[in-house]
Amino acid sequence: MPGKLQTSLIKSLSLWLLLGGLTGCASALKPLEHDQNLAHEAVADSFFTQQAEKHLSDSQPDTGFLLLNTGRDAFLVRAALIESASQSVDAQYYIWNDDNSGRYLAGRLLAAAERGVNVRLLLDDINVAGKESLFAVLNGHPNIRVRIFNPARSRSGIGRFLSLILDFDRINRRMHNKTFVADGYAGIAGGRNIGDEYFDEHSELNFRDRDVMALGPLVGDMTDNFEAYWNSQWSYPLEDIYQPQPPELAVSARSRLINETAQAQSFKAIPPQGHEAADTLLEERFASLIQAPAKLVYDLPPKDPEAPTDTPKLTAQALYGLVSQAETEILVESAYFVLADEQLNDLREVVKPGLSIRAITNSLASNDLVTNHSAYARWREEMLESGIELYELRPDAKGCKAWVLNEAACDSGAVSLHSKAVVFDQRTLFVGSLNVNLRSIYLNGETVLIIQSPEMAKAVSDDIRHSMTPGNSWHVTLDENGDLLWQSADQQVHQEPDVGFWRRAKSRFLSWLPLEKYL
Repeated sequence: MPGKLQTSLIKSLSLWLLLGGLTGCASALKPLEHDQNLAHEAVADSFFTQQAEKHLSDSQPDTGFLLLNTGRDAFLVRAALIESASQSVDAQYYIWNDDNSGRYLAGRLLAAAERGVNVRLLLDDINVAGKESLFAVLNGHPNIRVRIFNPARSRSGIGRFLSLILDFDRINRRMHNKTFVADGYAGIAGGRNIGDEYFDEHSELNFRDRDVMALGPLVGDMTDNFEAYWNSQWSYPLEDIYQPQPPELAVSARSRLINETAQAQSFKAIPPQGHEAADTLLEERFASLIQAPAKLVYDLPPKDPEAPTDTPKLTAQALYGLVSQAETEILVESAYFVLADEQLNDLREVVKPGLSIRAITNSLASNDLVTNHSAYARWREEMLESGIELYELRPDAKGCKAWVLNEAACDSGAVSLHSKAVVFDQRTLFVGSLNVNLRSIYLNGETVLIIQSPEMAKAVSDDIRHSMTPGNSWHVTLDENGDLLWQSADQQVHQEPDVGFWRRAKSRFLSWLPLEKYL
């Protein structure tokens, strides 16, 4: 199997390095036993419970949802949740950048902690290196705790590289889950990480992404998701892996960050500061909530991250179940899209006659990672032959100005797809952190919402259909000779469009390698 071949190659390289005497700095961390802290429970009487009583009907399902379809709205709502929280904020992310928006939200978490809010921040380690100083500023506050999931022991340089190689099986089990919960009763789940490119604030590359805000009891399941990883034996307090600052320097650094974010004039849309402005913004959003039956599905962190990974995770199993029930149409929006032999064979067995499957993913030109595109390219023809209709996003998509509220960036930069959503029969919305690819199916921890709402399903399906139009994407087909063909509003070509020779060559070379499970 490709995965076994890759593992064998990596282990051979590891042995070579061991013989070279280079492993001293790459020994694995031992699993950690935590005191099982009680979860942050929902506040009995808070701004959020009051809003639920005001905006949610007793005759409908007890949780309301709202799509956050632009990065700007997603940023403003997160900022408002921090300002309106009275007791707790739990944030769990794969990436938290040390840029304008990342520092701003970190500063507002500090300000919340100053007024007594208990903050817990849980980050996956794969993107933490080099940013520890920002999180150390937070972690030094008595009301803030930061933990890092599944860290490499060495933090930089060749030591970190060796940690990733020599502890390959464990390091490949990443926490890709993304949740943000205030006072246990209002939360966000979806595809976005924390950073300028996710919030329509980057000058060159912005992501088309999608989150869902929830208000009501189901948010408690987001807290359960958080607790499972927070108390995992593979989650480590930041101070265990990063030397804390001296107390006097830590206090000074916290003051600087709070002062730095007290004004937010650099942003294209000024986030609300203070609970009154935040409450007003959120109340406007809560007035548009859609109540619907729903459930949150999340993957548990691995007890043994070196165990075999041949069984689909819980979130992938939930997706399979919905696929098997679909009658007429499945619409897929996935930044990274890879189905190999096993998944395609399973798909053929459950697909009903007349069922249409259409998917949009990134083109080589719009993909932020050539490596990930190469995994898709390796299986693209097989997916087409299996009856899946494929579309690839154009980096110059005309829809950019509707998806990304940053006109200058749309004019001079590029848009890339980062959202992960599937719509079934225009009735059921599957949305969260799970890409429809092998890494999400077998390796990552993921979190998804399954919402039974024709209204929300139609809204997302309309968005997906619009992104598939010729001005926004290339339709990829096989011509009469079985060769790949890309067609759009102004193009019809037989090679990956709008990229240079070397990027195309790199993707082609990588597509020959059996790496798709790890990309």
